[in-house]
Amino acid sequence: MYLKQHTIKQPVTISGVGLHTGVNANMTFLPAVANHGIKFQRIDLPDQPIVDADVDNVVDLSRGTTIEQNGARVNTVEHTLAALVGLQIDNILIQLDGPEPPIMDGSSIQFVEALEGVGIEEQNALRNFFEVPHSIFYRDSDRSVEIAALPLDDYRVTVMVDYNSPVLGSQHASLNHIDQFSKEIASCRTFCFLHELEMLQKQNLIKGGDLNNAIVIVDRVVEDNELDHLATLFNKTKVEVKKEGILNNVELRYKNEPARHKLLDVIGDLALVGRPIKAQILAARPGHAANVAFAKKLKKLMKETNKYQIPPYNPSQPPVMDVNQIYKALPHTYPFKLVDKIYYLDETVVAGIKNVTINEPYFQGHFPGNPVMPGVMQVEAMVQTGGILLLNTVPDPENYWTYFLTIENCRFRKMVLPGDTIIFKCELIAPIKRGIARMLGQAFVAGVLVTEATMSASIVRKDASQIKTL
Repeated sequence: MYLKQHTIKQPVTISGVGLHTGVNANMTFLPAVANHGIKFQRIDLPDQPIVDADVDNVVDLSRGTTIEQNGARVNTVEHTLAALVGLQIDNILIQLDGPEPPIMDGSSIQFVEALEGVGIEEQNALRNFFEVPHSIFYRDSDRSVEIAALPLDDYRVTVMVDYNSPVLGSQHASLNHIDQFSKEIASCRTFCFLHELEMLQKQNLIKGGDLNNAIVIVDRVVEDNELDHLATLFNKTKVEVKKEGILNNVELRYKNEPARHKLLDVIGDLALVGRPIKAQILAARPGHAANVAFAKKLKKLMKETNKYQIPPYNPSQPPVMDVNQIYKALPHTYPFKLVDKIYYLDETVVAGIKNVTINEPYFQGHFPGNPVMPGVMQVEAMVQTGGILLLNTVPDPENYWTYFLTIENCRFRKMVLPGDTIIFKCELIAPIKRGIARMLGQAFVAGVLVTEATMSASIVRKDASQIKTL
């Protein structure tokens, strides 16, 4: 799996009809900056509202996953999202001039080919993985659905489907490495059973359905008059089927293509967690409702885990910002260079490292013979770490200053000594308003909380005449 975030090198557009709405739309993928995430934009609506690809925005699960935000709805997002996860694309803006992405051939392959065609570009930011800390289980007894996520330093998915059908019996599909998605999973098409077509029509769905974009499985004998009705439904001169098989005798791309497509759907729906996942996913008889319910369970755990844990630090990985980059953004000089590297940075959280050594100038006079890092220096290092978080919220950080304003509830819980490595974590606890940010700052040594405080700071353009305050 990629360690750094990725986007695409240039825009690319795909056009076609939506499966359920039947509306033709142009869908344009646009590059996005680091930590942008995956967002849709309805450019056909007033003010061109943006819809985040977030499980909290799911509003409908009628044979697909529909999200809505800011008064805008986007239908059937799972195939698009699966392509992005499969290519490990973290940051992208998807503009739509209609309500639904094109269904294309019912798979993700044409999205994958278009994105690969314009090229994928590495960004200078580490990926914000959600590493499942322990086994998570979901069960829907009424539908005989079971989904589990097991801890794993990778992303693997295994799916089992069983429809009690003579044509489509029990099938399994697995994705052992995410880089196999394009070759093994992306081309697998959506499907339904013949007996479901009438119901889907009555639900005002599959308006864009066609035998070129969906596999219709026939698991019973079909009379000639019903074939004529199906031909009319799909706007065909004639349709045919073997005694039991697939409508119009379409050839499957894989013997287990339905199971592989269900795996594709699982990947797309779980993308709504909002972060790349590290886990072994096991799913028995999954569907969109179960996938989304499980994604909500994962996101809840993700929030709880983030609240109490430090972003994992691996010293062998390249930093998000090294010391030269930090102090280009924060123009301090000796002896106020107090952060050695930033190893984690997203929209609301930053984490940095300070290696405490006996060579620090303050140890000459602070408890001589019993060196203890002064609390005020710990706070200053924590504030500098938070300053990087604030600068990350503007597109041109080189044009801004950050200023420390207030500190509350500051507690020093344990002494910090030469030889310690401090991890500083700062997290926004409220949206930034009028350039003022409130953050919870924490300092850890060997996983133990040593210092904490609630801080506020201001971010001001360098050409501003004065600091704006609350």
